[in-house]
Amino acid sequence: MALDTGQPVLLPFRMSCFVLSNLVVTAGMLTPGLQTTGIILWQITNQSLNVAINSANANKSTPLSTQTMVKSYLVAVSASCSVAVGLNSIVPRLKKVSPNARMILGRLVPFAAVATAGALNVFLMRGEEIRRGIDIYPMLSEEEKKSREKSGEPVASLGKSKKAATLAVGETAISRVLNATPVMAVPPLILVQLQKMDWLKSRPRMVLPVNLGLILTTSLFALPLALGAFPQRQAVTSNSLEPEFHDKGGADGKVKFNRGI
Repeated sequence: MALDTGQPVLLPFRMSCFVLSNLVVTAGMLTPGLQTTGIILWQITNQSLNVAINSANANKSTPLSTQTMVKSYLVAVSASCSVAVGLNSIVPRLKKVSPNARMILGRLVPFAAVATAGALNVFLMRGEEIRRGIDIYPMLSEEEKKSREKSGEPVASLGKSKKAATLAVGETAISRVLNATPVMAVPPLILVQLQKMDWLKSRPRMVLPVNLGLILTTSLFALPLALGAFPQRQAVTSNSLEPEFHDKGGADGKVKFNRGI
């Protein structure tokens, strides 16, 4: 459910469904031996999913126009495809690197593309928040929370803060990289070693299910850690924001806002 609107987030784009929604896409990007067409198609699919997730889980106090969303999507897709295709053509030309090292670097190309474009996607999709600011609210004491719960009176916004928005978007971008790093790096490195074993060499059809299992296992551990790195309801001192919010904090002089996820 979106914190700002109270409206439910479409199931495939909820963070509780992220591992399953992302499983097939990640497996596609990490498929060994992908050609240029396959690389581009999987990067487009991944960025399409990222746009939907970032839009669904953004701070809704600053709406994003359709035109801005389309522009952000096209830039993110261009960036991810450029990085993936570019590195995929450069790695085989590294003559001073051993064949085994080149193979490992080649398997890590999707990670570089996803990490770069993933962080860029967040900033592009939520750039309007940084330009216009997001709603911030005074931190309530426990007594004030109980009083509000009884009366049903909503907490009024102190206004829109660009500094809070920059912090929120920046932390979300970092959490995307934190999630992508193990998911996109660990499975291909393990798969490289497994493919040297006689068992998998004699069973090439098992490469895909083994790859899916590695991605699923890594994702189940990585996503909670990435999301837990920064709280969704972020609290900062009011004096760390714009001058108009100084000394306007609630409990302990703090204000809170929805970081988005």
